[in-house]
Amino acid sequence: MSTAITLKQINKLAIPALIAGVSEPILSLTDAAIIGNMEQNATTSIAAVGIVTTFLSMLIWVLGQTRSAISSIISQYLGAGNVEAVKNLPAQAIFVITTLSLIIIAVTYPLASHIFKLYNASGDILNYSVDYYQIRVFGFPFTLFTIAVFGTFRGLQNTYFPMLIAISGALANIILDFVFVYGIEGYIPAMHIKGAAYASVIAQLIMALLSAYYLLKKTDIPLIAKLPFNPEMKRFALMILNLFIRTIALNIALYFGTSFATKYGESYIAAYTIAINLWFLGAFLIDGYASAGNILSGKLFGAKDYKSLLELSNKLIKYGIFVGLFIGVIGAVFYYPLGNLFSNDENVLKEFYKVFWIVLAMQPLCALAFIFDGVFKGLGKMKYLRNVLLFSTLVIFVPVIFWVDNLDYKLYGIFIAFTLWMIARGLPLIIKFRKTFIPLVQNT
Repeated sequence: MSTAITLKQINKLAIPALIAGVSEPILSLTDAAIIGNMEQNATTSIAAVGIVTTFLSMLIWVLGQTRSAISSIISQYLGAGNVEAVKNLPAQAIFVITTLSLIIIAVTYPLASHIFKLYNASGDILNYSVDYYQIRVFGFPFTLFTIAVFGTFRGLQNTYFPMLIAISGALANIILDFVFVYGIEGYIPAMHIKGAAYASVIAQLIMALLSAYYLLKKTDIPLIAKLPFNPEMKRFALMILNLFIRTIALNIALYFGTSFATKYGESYIAAYTIAINLWFLGAFLIDGYASAGNILSGKLFGAKDYKSLLELSNKLIKYGIFVGLFIGVIGAVFYYPLGNLFSNDENVLKEFYKVFWIVLAMQPLCALAFIFDGVFKGLGKMKYLRNVLLFSTLVIFVPVIFWVDNLDYKLYGIFIAFTLWMIARGLPLIIKFRKTFIPLVQNT
């Protein structure tokens, strides 16, 4: 039996997920904005934040795929009316992923200097990057814990509590950034870039504690992992493996973007940091509708309601393009104030303004790619997602960025490569989805 999917249903899930999704980029954007307006070494510091944020995002995206895998499995079981069978899965997944995060801290902490040299960092930029990373990395387990809990709530068709948690974390980070970066005379010394790192870690801890509270208070999902492993752990592990490979490909693109920008000079990496973080903010805003696609597609697929699934995809395309255009227009209206918010260095702003229009023009393309990314995660089709991203990165992005670098396009070239990358990510997903489900609807 088909169930009509309304805009109200989509927005009920998408808008809270949208607000929740911006928590991580807001942490980085707040750090960048406050650091970029320091009186001392602002440009060097913001460049360091950009490099570290890229590396941390890589780690978070690699291991944070638990959210999509947990959400997909739970939503499918919800659609089939058998959530009880996977109640113990989230706790087991959280235990595994947080253990891995501790291993990563132990390995990367002493090697921080070597890691950021790979991003072409040197001198003060390298020193600041190491200082910032060796504090922020301790927030990594808290972030992964929160992400896994968010995935559990999504699978249960609830994005409200993740929204409350994210708002609390973002507000805490903003307040703490001002306090720790600039200090309070006579009470707290100004800690500059280290202060921003401490603020982020505390905010991540607050979000983890709130996540545990809401999960235990509002659901009957346990947080203590017990053996034996749930039978779905095998499928969960396979999903994670495919998403892991996919995310490695994603981060290859981000690595080359950051390393080339760093190679061009301090002003370029600072401008790139502002542009890429604003792009991430737009991406996470769009991710609200991707989350709705993830949640609803998993439930409809579990219920074998292919007609409603196809209707959902058609509506998500329309809403996604609208949201992407809306973000682009807002960015255009506040084009110059946005730059001034993050830096007062004329050279940095000059390079940022040259390329920010490309970031804005990309938004509708990003919307389609991200939304269908979410839909395929809900369907559990992680293998196809893996293959698409491997193709778009290795066949499209990498050759293009080396080509435009050879042409000396600098930041223009980087964001042209990102634009073509997004097209190569989105189109195959839309085509594959429609080829799969239109015949299924026609045959029922």
